[in-house]
Amino acid sequence: MGATTLHGVSASPGIVVGPAHLLRWEVPEVRSRVIEDGEIDAEIARLRAAIDAAVERLRGVKARAEENAGAAESMIFEVQIAILGDVELRTRVEALVRQNLSAEKAFDLVMLEWREHFGRSTNPMMRERVGDLVDVHIRLLSLLLDLPDHDPVDLEPGSNAILVTHDLTPSLTIQLDRRAIAGIATDAGTRTSHVAILARSLGLPAVVGLIDATSKIQMGDRVILDGTNGTLIPRPTAAVLAQFADRARREAAAQAELATLADAEAVMTDGTRITLRANVDLPDEAVKAAESGAAGVGLMRTEFLVVGRTAMPTEEEQVEAYTRVVKAFAGHPVVIRTYDVGGDKLPIGGFPHEPNPFLGWRAIRMCLDEPELFKVQLRALLRAAVHGDVRIMLPLVVSVDEVRQARYLLQEAAEELARKGIPHRTDVPLGVMVETPAAAMSADSFAKDVAFFSIGTNDLVQYTLAVDRGNASLVTRYTPLHPAVLRLIARTVAAARAATLEVSVCGEMASQPLMAFALLGLGVHTLSVSASGIPAVKRLVRGVSAAAAAAAADAALACDTAREAEAVLRKALGEQLGEELLDGLLGLA
Repeated sequence: MGATTLHGVSASPGIVVGPAHLLRWEVPEVRSRVIEDGEIDAEIARLRAAIDAAVERLRGVKARAEENAGAAESMIFEVQIAILGDVELRTRVEALVRQNLSAEKAFDLVMLEWREHFGRSTNPMMRERVGDLVDVHIRLLSLLLDLPDHDPVDLEPGSNAILVTHDLTPSLTIQLDRRAIAGIATDAGTRTSHVAILARSLGLPAVVGLIDATSKIQMGDRVILDGTNGTLIPRPTAAVLAQFADRARREAAAQAELATLADAEAVMTDGTRITLRANVDLPDEAVKAAESGAAGVGLMRTEFLVVGRTAMPTEEEQVEAYTRVVKAFAGHPVVIRTYDVGGDKLPIGGFPHEPNPFLGWRAIRMCLDEPELFKVQLRALLRAAVHGDVRIMLPLVVSVDEVRQARYLLQEAAEELARKGIPHRTDVPLGVMVETPAAAMSADSFAKDVAFFSIGTNDLVQYTLAVDRGNASLVTRYTPLHPAVLRLIARTVAAARAATLEVSVCGEMASQPLMAFALLGLGVHTLSVSASGIPAVKRLVRGVSAAAAAAAADAALACDTAREAEAVLRKALGEQLGEELLDGLLGLA
């Protein structure tokens, strides 16, 4: 087993066995090839036949996507069909063929020109087409070069396939059928990357950061994907299969036991009450999250409304989506984050092609610069709030000015609804995510302008340590227990307490037992994690005292390194829970 095991990062727990579906969704290399004058007509005929075949293929893909994801989402493929039918594109490519270039080289050159031109445009509608151009580029070259078609939409329900790919982009995500995919393995990514968060939300076991799995796995290989320990094993022996089958049964039994805690209270051994809420990526997850025992939603991401789409969602569509979640959590708070697009989340309009997208035009910055777009979301949130306890959260704030601008737009949105006589609430609390050192260091200032804090530890760690959280090669440097991170969290909690504001953590740290223990000790009494992670966190909470957690957190704060802090917390938590239970919780995290 050891010689063939591929090691990555555990992104979503669970063990599954199935055939590998290898997806190589990348522009293939095209070698220069000059054709003779006598070959030109035949080459143009070959090009046209490939375009016709691609269009036919796209129509089939669109039909499947419409069935799986909806009519609006499937329209992305209509755009790609239109690109292939563009007269200017065809004319330009055929002109190059008439200059004795092969069809694939001519098409490759024109697509590179178009992608460069569209990508540099200041017009969002032009940049919007870049992702479609890349997909068309890959699809037609694959046909011209007679490469295998690995489109994931081909998988049939019940395939139990393990998707192995370099990365799972939002545009590919649209095509996935959860009935056919049993697990996900990617070369790129980290535990906090988009694909990892998506996998946990869907309950799909996943391993990311495998670096070169796509070069070591063959299509159809039987593989074991161990999302708990972060490994992928190709072509396992019967003995290894039996070993993992036994582990899978034990993990399932442990999860079933934890699930019995759904109705139990999250109370520490000294009586301190902890609030456990759920992170929700899609409205469909709300019911499952409520059944897991979550006392509300601590983070509802709204990027599903815009990522991978070709048009902005309507106000009515948003009201319906938010209201579904609010109704599923009647009587509990639902914290809804405004659009956090940019960085690793492709917005409508495409990436603006910035040198450093994580430091660029994203999240609240985009929303404030596009007030009419932002107000559609704000109006929808105010309308959904009629049905329950909605709270609005702003991502990536670094300045109190941004909060004040957002509040002004929120007021305008309320006035617009009032003029139309549309029912809405005007008292919706406005809070911020603390996910930059600037926000943490200014928490006392923010506390004067907001109703609550939610610490987004995924980005807080990234920006504090200057480590790209999506870069698999830097995963060992992404250390949430770094003293600088812990001290920023402590500072934020102190500012919240001084202003009697609620402070929660909705980042990945909240779902990791050691880190959750540290957060409890730092005074964070509201945690928000994925629905599947709630039982394990609740078990942790019920096994430790507030005093022990505080003592361990104080000791961790005094450490010089993340490794020292981890050792301190590990020892203290083991003393509280017992080593066997701690090992079990760490294994399920």
